[in-house]
Amino acid sequence: MSMFGVAAIENGETVTIEQRADPKSFLGLSLKNGLLNLVTLTLYRFWGKTEVRRRLWNSIHINGEPLEYTGRGIELFLGFVLAAAVVGLPFLSIFFAAQFLGPALAGVAMLLLYVLLGFLIGFGRFTAFRYLASRTVWRGLRFHMEGSASAYGLRFLGYVALSVISFGWFWPAAQRRLSGALWDSLRFGDRKFRYDIQRARSHEPVYVAYIATSFLTGLAYAVFAVVLVLLLPGFGEQTAEPSLADIAKVYLALLLAAPLFAIAVAPYQAASLRTVVAGIQLQQVRGQIDVKWRSMAWLYISNLLLVTLSLGFLMPFVQARTSRFLLDRVRTPGEANLVDVRQAPQGPRTGEGLADAFGLAPI
Repeated sequence: MSMFGVAAIENGETVTIEQRADPKSFLGLSLKNGLLNLVTLTLYRFWGKTEVRRRLWNSIHINGEPLEYTGRGIELFLGFVLAAAVVGLPFLSIFFAAQFLGPALAGVAMLLLYVLLGFLIGFGRFTAFRYLASRTVWRGLRFHMEGSASAYGLRFLGYVALSVISFGWFWPAAQRRLSGALWDSLRFGDRKFRYDIQRARSHEPVYVAYIATSFLTGLAYAVFAVVLVLLLPGFGEQTAEPSLADIAKVYLALLLAAPLFAIAVAPYQAASLRTVVAGIQLQQVRGQIDVKWRSMAWLYISNLLLVTLSLGFLMPFVQARTSRFLLDRVRTPGEANLVDVRQAPQGPRTGEGLADAFGLAPI
């Protein structure tokens, strides 16, 4: 027993996580991926994303040993094609068919489409997390996920419905529970992660930050509306097609308001991140992250500027600096037995097609 009354873990070791590569080393890869995406009309993005992940994983060291990413670009490509064929085409067919129905039937069809969309977003989020876990190796041992993507999709749909009914008030609790369900399903070999939702709840008063973000977001929208009216007098009353100059002014208004939106969402995003990480546990190892809303806001604003000014070319660099920002603030007190871990089963054969289609893949 330790002095705090917690039983010692046999063969236990502390866990330290660090990103050793300088994000600037991703600048060349950013240029390469950007140019190849242009030449191939974005088809290269599956292989480009794989290379970014491979280099980023290799830069992350746990107890001095790097992660390894074993995914392949062809898996991501086939996953996307499969998702487009199985989900995308039927979805679009129903959407266009609804245009020829009466108002009542069209309304029912659109409602069913939104329900299906909510389920698919949850389903895709789970499968994306599962794919990344199955392609992540440390000390020669795979991570993997247990649980059902369909069950997670239904849970996501139910939580979205509760959030709509509660006018958004349930959403912070929903996000914490949904993140907890993912981490509760994660395994390293035969070692189970656990999500302590009670600790997550008690660790962070997330609703205070949620209220602040709601107020600041409303203020940001008001500023955006004022700027838009100043740039385009009579906006919303015009009946003619907007000119290129008018469209440019709308984008200018968005660009001017974007930093305000970044500042507005930062309090809640930082608090949400702290509460989610606080619930993650592997044996006696618990997660902690010390991220403040001001630093989160600056990260969002600077990333937005980098991506916008580079026309998206610097996305790999942005992903690397974001990873560095987060891992520099992560702490993992406690011990876990990571010695006699058994190998995990093989993961899915294709990549996160739905997540790519909906833009849900984290990296």
